Amino acid sequence: MKLSNNLVIGLDYGTDSGRAILMDADTGRELALSVKEYPRWKQGMYCNPVKYQFRQHPLDYIEVLEFIVNDILERVPGAAEKVKAISIDMTGSTPIAVNKEGTPLSLTHEFAENPDAMFVLWKDHTGQKENDHINDFAKKWHIDYTKSAGCGDYSTEHFWTKALHIFRIPEIRKVAYSFVEASDWLPGVLCGNTKPEEMKRGMGIAGSRVMWNKEWGGYPPNEFFKAMDPVLDGLVDTFNKQAYTCDQAAGTITKEWANRLGLPEDVLIAVGNLDCHAGAIGAGVKDKAMVEIVGTSTCAITVGPKSSGNKLVPGIPQQADDIILPGMVGFEAGQSAFGDLYAWFKKLLMWPLDTIMMKSDIGDAETRKRLRDEVYAEMIPNLARQAKAIPPKDSQIIATDWINGRRSPNVDYDLKGTITGLALSSVAPLVYKSLVEATAYGARNIIDRFVDNGVELDEIIAVGGISQKSPYVMQMMADVIGMPIKVIATREACALGVAMCAAVVAGIYANLEEAQVKMGMEISTIYYPNQEYHEHYNAEFKKYLQLETIKELVE
Repeated sequence: MKLSNNLVIGLDYGTDSGRAILMDADTGRELALSVKEYPRWKQGMYCNPVKYQFRQHPLDYIEVLEFIVNDILERVPGAAEKVKAISIDMTGSTPIAVNKEGTPLSLTHEFAENPDAMFVLWKDHTGQKENDHINDFAKKWHIDYTKSAGCGDYSTEHFWTKALHIFRIPEIRKVAYSFVEASDWLPGVLCGNTKPEEMKRGMGIAGSRVMWNKEWGGYPPNEFFKAMDPVLDGLVDTFNKQAYTCDQAAGTITKEWANRLGLPEDVLIAVGNLDCHAGAIGAGVKDKAMVEIVGTSTCAITVGPKSSGNKLVPGIPQQADDIILPGMVGFEAGQSAFGDLYAWFKKLLMWPLDTIMMKSDIGDAETRKRLRDEVYAEMIPNLARQAKAIPPKDSQIIATDWINGRRSPNVDYDLKGTITGLALSSVAPLVYKSLVEATAYGARNIIDRFVDNGVELDEIIAVGGISQKSPYVMQMMADVIGMPIKVIATREACALGVAMCAAVVAGIYANLEEAQVKMGMEISTIYYPNQEYHEHYNAEFKKYLQLETIKELVE
């Protein structure tokens, strides 16, 4: 295989695993891909789902990094010496308490097994009480700093909620010096710059989740946080005051990491990025185009000229300049549960197999396990086939997608999932159909909020696992939304997006728009809406919206 001299590596850290992609930036060709699950996370360590506690150990990130980078380089002989830059994206907000050197507390002996010293994963909702306090306090302050996080809708999935929750723990606050985002810390590790005051913090996370805004000169002042709760006194003063866009360098790889990864010592490390923002870049986000990243949850992302940034879209959690494409205002919305809603239903239906059949004395254990595994693998595909055969007009069930709360529009993590209109004739495929419709309604609700507030959207681009493997769900989205949906021919849009960032950092391309053109993937499928179905779903969508008004009945 002939290689150019301009190779780049994109590292995408998702919720369950990390993946590395080796790209030839000159040709846009993917040369190798490696994926590895986080070992401790896979075992469920440091998590308590009942309490919405989801924590990850920094060693999971380090060990996965070393494995996947070495793996892709071993697969392409001669590639290592041609790598020019590495860029990393991670889920967020996923921060951690660190000492003065920027070392996570969980990497010290005293806190090695303490979940509160781990990275607080984006979907950790243990700070709901703290989030309510932040929103209440911010609205009474003379400047509403939550404005930069989307019209006053600060989220339990955001940075300061997690900081307040963790810093209220006395043993942590006693030794913690700062609070650092995972997407900033890992690039800092690679280039040897983890000291909180010097570490380059990414604009994507700072502008969308940490209240950074050039309008008030960066982060809110310490007096705001100190008045909110004394445990936060001085924390913001440990931050680098500047935020950096994803097309800038965080530094150069250290000699130690160059040796561990088998790379040259002049490899540049890009400023860290959020996974959803990177996925939007990889999918080709641009003005008037929305990227739907469809997986366990969703992110709905678009950009526009900065002149439109003065008009905030009500109820959209993240909207700020330069957070996605430098030079443009970025908008990020999303659903807290999408594929997770289907997974919940699947788990519900698996209950008798897991709790009764697997403990039965009928047949041998191996046969029971094979049967259980076959049912597990075939359940959703079979439900989808049968649900597809049911005409929309034959279903009177209306479900909501708020089983994990609602991220947008109008953040409300107290909302619960509902299924209404059930009858004795409501079979499993019909209920599944209502759940798919619910997730499509949630996506449409976000799109309508943008359009109703003057944001033009001419096309919808989809990436993510569900967009690749579930035609039924994607067709449903097209029918409900009433617009064609273009699916990009890659499951690794996030890794591709940060590879594009690496190419710009290395000087191979002048900007991300040029990298998108040169390194972008083709469209694999277009789902066109069925107009008859769309008209039916227009009426059903109104019923979906009405269910929010009776949420008190299920709280």
